[in-house]
Amino acid sequence: MIRVVIAEDQFLVRDALARLLAMEPDFAVAGQARDGHELLALVEQTHPDLCLVDIEMPGKDGLEACAEIHRRYPDAALAILTTFGRPGYLKRALDSGVRGYLVKDLPVTELIQQIRVMMQGQRVIDPQLAVDALYRGDNPLSSREVELLQCATDHQTIKEMARALFLSEGTVRNYLSVIYQKLAVSTRSEAIAKACEMGWL
Repeated sequence: MIRVVIAEDQFLVRDALARLLAMEPDFAVAGQARDGHELLALVEQTHPDLCLVDIEMPGKDGLEACAEIHRRYPDAALAILTTFGRPGYLKRALDSGVRGYLVKDLPVTELIQQIRVMMQGQRVIDPQLAVDALYRGDNPLSSREVELLQCATDHQTIKEMARALFLSEGTVRNYLSVIYQKLAVSTRSEAIAKACEMGWL
């Protein structure tokens, strides 16, 4: 019996998925979570065989939760099931210990088969997304540049960003200049939009 925990913030999607999986004779749904925090608590309580996790959830997102689960429960299989087929998300997911990365337009019968494959220890990745990831390449931004760009989404001015990151305003401007060059953009909003589109933020 494959014991599965589902983490998805939309109730209708989560409930429908749970019902479909429960119809399979070798599956049991051990619990459902609305966000990454609930998922972590549920894994600690139920010790499932596999966690089926969405990325975009409130609070702690799916990639953050997967990374923490992988550190604390390395035997638990982790699979991302998401609408967002972004190459940057795929790289971050693999770095977080995820065994599978699938998109939500997958037929249910194929999803079930892919879960069985993952439970045999194999890695499963949406083939189109894998091709896109190879074509677009790795994230050119350093971890510090990603941190600064994330800060830029929450703070309007250079002064606010400098204060939040404990940097000088000149250093923040220098970082932004390098980011613009790497992403081939000319404004902060363009940099944020491109990084989000690629799944680097």
